[in-house]
Amino acid sequence: MTIKLNVIDLPKDDYKGGKSTLCPGCGHDQISNVIINAAWDNGLHPEKLAKMSGIGCSSKTPAYFLGKSHGFNTVHGRMPAVTTGAAMGNRGLTFLAVSGDGDSASIGIGQFIHAVRRNLDMVYVLENNGVYGLTKGQYSATAVKGSKKKKGPANEHQPIDLCKLAINLGCTFVARSFSGSKKQLTALMKAAMSHKGFALIDVISPCVTFNNNDESLRSYTYVKDNDVELHAYDYIPTQTPIESAASPEGEFHDITLFDGSILRLETIGSDHDPSDAMAALNALHKAESEDKHVTGLLYFDPTRATAVEDQCLVETPLSEVDDSNMRPSAATLDTLNARFRGKA
Repeated sequence: MTIKLNVIDLPKDDYKGGKSTLCPGCGHDQISNVIINAAWDNGLHPEKLAKMSGIGCSSKTPAYFLGKSHGFNTVHGRMPAVTTGAAMGNRGLTFLAVSGDGDSASIGIGQFIHAVRRNLDMVYVLENNGVYGLTKGQYSATAVKGSKKKKGPANEHQPIDLCKLAINLGCTFVARSFSGSKKQLTALMKAAMSHKGFALIDVISPCVTFNNNDESLRSYTYVKDNDVELHAYDYIPTQTPIESAASPEGEFHDITLFDGSILRLETIGSDHDPSDAMAALNALHKAESEDKHVTGLLYFDPTRATAVEDQCLVETPLSEVDDSNMRPSAATLDTLNARFRGKA
């Protein structure tokens, strides 16, 4: 049997991980499969990719994909800070972070905010189910008001929408998807991996154990029936000639990503412009007021400098720079100190 290889001659097995220990049917496992396929299709080198996570059901998932990549499971809510340090030390790695609504919207929200506003070059996958699965299903800060899990009263608190927050902070790639929409999620994941800057994908991923009942606004059935999809998606990698991709029916426009890849958006009942932050916020607000979930590429801005560019880091990763260049001489230190003291 011939084994299919990707553009860097690696089989898909090189991108897989261990066996999942999550509840059968968990949406997080579908997200893991999408990450495997996206990384393989994009031709990422597994050994040049770092998987970052915090604490929670979502943060267990990096064990289930990219088993040959670097991995760091951090303290609860502290993943963005650890990723920032790793990215400053080794800009040669591709950073793929997986977090949950508890990890990002509660204890880690301050960390999340600063990673976004600094435009750290990373993919941030938020596996969002509205509950704390590891501690028996309490509502998280992203739980939709009025939603009811399998046991207990309905949620009466206003949710924190991390997509809205990210857009207001100037995040350069903001998308929302659904673990049950494999095609859309795969296209967005590939595009996020090609993006230069902070790429947030907020994935609604129903918790089959605590939050997949008819009264839940985050159940599989509810999201599927109340998903307002902004566009249909087709991702065209740089290795594939654009002419070879079938042109979708209806109107469409292309968004060119940093590496030359193209995310093609076909309009479905919407003229949403991903470059318009106010349009994105209005789409999110309208969907929330109607108890619906808007999915797709909400906002995209390729013009902002990344954290690495803002800090003027050298092309060689700092982890590979020789000590002789990293440590200034005594004479250089004297010159610097004199300048800081106003004597130079």
